[in-house]
Amino acid sequence: MELIIFDLDGTLVDSRQDIVNAINFMLNKLTLAEKSLNEIISYVGNGILDLIDRALRPKEAELKDKGLDIFKSYYKAHPADYTYIYPGVKEVLDYFKDKQMAVITNRNHNSSVTILKKMGIYSYFEDVIGDDNTSCLKPSRCQFDRLLKRRMVKDRKKVIMVGDMDVDIIAGRASGITTCVTTYGFGRKEDLEKAKPDYMIDDILKLKDIII
Repeated sequence: MELIIFDLDGTLVDSRQDIVNAINFMLNKLTLAEKSLNEIISYVGNGILDLIDRALRPKEAELKDKGLDIFKSYYKAHPADYTYIYPGVKEVLDYFKDKQMAVITNRNHNSSVTILKKMGIYSYFEDVIGDDNTSCLKPSRCQFDRLLKRRMVKDRKKVIMVGDMDVDIIAGRASGITTCVTTYGFGRKEDLEKAKPDYMIDDILKLKDIII
């Protein structure tokens, strides 16, 4: 493989609790009932606007802008109080340090960089692509096409996407690259199987057996 692309949340880092805390802080500020961890995490995957929208349903649309501002303010101050890198991630990144590596995430770019730096793994990645263009989020392939063009990749089968949700696999398959899904992240196994990844692993260390 010439290029390894990772998703962030649910693949490299477990950020569940910080996301849940930020959403419930927002709901409290809006005098709405808190939601459970599992319910909030089921909203994750399609970017911050979708996350806020789903967390506020079935309330009126006028709450969205205020809710988004509250969420962003809180999360900026508390990006990684409880976030941690999954076991084996640092070892895998060290193992592949001589290969090109990048992150493509539906999380905001600045927030992604902050998390990667706090986890001590930012330096491994040559590119970090976030959700700054909300029309270009996974499962769209456009983030991948832009990255591969910039990296002047000629053989897309020498690129692999490693993610934890069906949107990662759908986008990777659409762009013609190899796909690998981790089952320990945010995605539901039935959704992952339906997306038909090339590989499915329960331990990120198994990438050593897949990527040559």
